[in-house]
Amino acid sequence: QVLLVESGGGLVQPGGSLRLSCEASGFTFSWYAMSWYRQAPGKERELVARITPAGGSTNYADSVKGRFTISRDNAKNTVYLQMNSLKPEDTAVYHCYGEYGFRKFWGQGTQVTVSS
Repeated sequence: QVLLVESGGGLVQPGGSLRLSCEASGFTFSWYAMSWYRQAPGKERELVARITPAGGSTNYADSVKGRFTISRDNAKNTVYLQMNSLKPEDTAVYHCYGEYGFRKFWGQGTQVTVSS
């Protein structure tokens, strides 16, 4: 059974930090490019950050460059998203996503709320 389980979301004040984790099981994690997407109320889901299978290359949405960092630990089957200098507009449900060819998996998401 394929599972992507996100954790680490919560309520944080503007300027604060959170670290999201996504633990994978049921597939060969090290083969998969992993991404974080987010979806705010009333908006389409958007790509936040992506990392290649070995972790050698990353890319980010312009809105989070310099503030967010994606990383992975293939030994732990886990991908992370370190989020710093959070803004109210970062409020969304954050989803983990894995892809390898036609195989694509989504996690259920974790809520991040940035508010004073």
